[in-house]
Amino acid sequence: MQIALQAAREAASCGEVPVGAVVLAPDGRVLAVARNHVEGAHDASAHAELLAMREAAACLRSPRLTDCTLVVTLEPCPMCAAAIVHFRIGRVVFGAYDPKGGGVEHGPRILERPSCLHRPEVIGGVCEREASALLKDFFRGLRTAGRSNNGQD
Repeated sequence: MQIALQAAREAASCGEVPVGAVVLAPDGRVLAVARNHVEGAHDASAHAELLAMREAAACLRSPRLTDCTLVVTLEPCPMCAAAIVHFRIGRVVFGAYDPKGGGVEHGPRILERPSCLHRPEVIGGVCEREASALLKDFFRGLRTAGRSNNGQD
């Protein structure tokens, strides 16, 4: 999780929502590390999880990441949860819960749906305070910046 948190800090320093992700091989080796890149890439799908899973799949030369672990600083959204299913991730470990935008423990609970093709093990709340603090500080900074320019961009 510390690697994912560092990636999240890097995202924040680039003006991205601070989310970082790591994919670990079954033996614990790091296959991929990614951070959110939505703003920089002008791509709404450039979430840390998706980027990390794509990189790991390329590394393994397989579209399936069976027995791999995805570690991410924020509960995956519904889009990323669906991708987790299709990549066949074996385990998902996340930090902060996302009551508004989450798709695993909140919202549509993609991984619990009867039609779900694959159900990875899920462990939430790992380093939750640190992951939540990164997000809260980032959004607090955005609100403060918005007030300081009086709404003029």
